[in-house]
Amino acid sequence: MKKISNEYWMEMALKEAEKSYLDDEVPVGAVIIMDNQIIGKGHNMSILKNDPTSHAEIEAIRDAYQNQSNYRLTKADIYVTLEPCTMCYGAIIHSRIENIFYGTSDLKSGVCGSCEDFSLKKYLNHKPKITGGVLAENCSKILKEFFKEKRV
Repeated sequence: MKKISNEYWMEMALKEAEKSYLDDEVPVGAVIIMDNQIIGKGHNMSILKNDPTSHAEIEAIRDAYQNQSNYRLTKADIYVTLEPCTMCYGAIIHSRIENIFYGTSDLKSGVCGSCEDFSLKKYLNHKPKITGGVLAENCSKILKEFFKEKRV
């Protein structure tokens, strides 16, 4: 089976981010891939759900484990438009997701190298491989547009 490109999957995550944008949420989207198929997808819904844990990654993980009937998502990859925060990285670890691919860095709360690099923490029992910068410009653009509109 031929592997589909990281850019293709990030485009799918961007489609999720657009849903957040339309809901007036910070536009972040995520998809979880296993065997070249989307098994989970999500976008920011914290305001809509009145739930601070409803980040894109968490929503995608919840969708994936329900679709897989398993809370362990070994052999899965997550594509997220914005570098994960502490909470989301923790959920990724507990889910045993193998790879994190993110679009743009989060200089305020990213823990995949921007503010902190959790992959270097010896006390964490699972270490997903991290690849940043996948379609970074596109992922950054939707966030910039959203916040520009908020400042008007």
